[in-house]
Amino acid sequence: MTTAATYNEHGNTTKATLFLAFELSEKTWKLGFTTGHGQKPRERTVPARHQERVLDEIAQAKRRLGLPDTAPVVSCYEAGREGFWLQRFLQGHGITNHVVDSSSIEVNRRRRRAKSDGLDVRKLLSMLLRYAHGERQVWQVVKVPSVEAEDHRHLHRDLETLKYHDPHRGVAQ
Repeated sequence: MTTAATYNEHGNTTKATLFLAFELSEKTWKLGFTTGHGQKPRERTVPARHQERVLDEIAQAKRRLGLPDTAPVVSCYEAGREGFWLQRFLQGHGITNHVVDSSSIEVNRRRRRAKSDGLDVRKLLSMLLRYAHGERQVWQVVKVPSVEAEDHRHLHRDLETLKYHDPHRGVAQ
């Protein structure tokens, strides 16, 4: 087992860290855990939006990867319709999280790319390690809006949903 050292803003080594990448989908979330490059990631699938299960998987990953319960956790996920409640939840539990602009994630354009949640979570995990070790051009981090600004955006989406999806007719109007 390898244990990654992370670096603070002064370039000094800090204690071992658990890295976590989320691949969010409608019904399930894929979680990928590692402590550094060269280690096969621990992957888990949990029901979408199941907060306690996420915390349980983090605790299990720390035990499985030989980290103390107090080890810091650094995570990331792609910005999407899920919004930023997950960011606030993770921060509330002492987890450093990065919300990533999905259009800024590098892809090889020369060949067809296989697509699966497992591949995506491993790619995010690799990029998170690079970012944590100081490579800032890996991706663009999204500025998380205030709760009020996010609620305002969701009101607009909710209104569109009500306008165009009449549940009694089953079709868009």
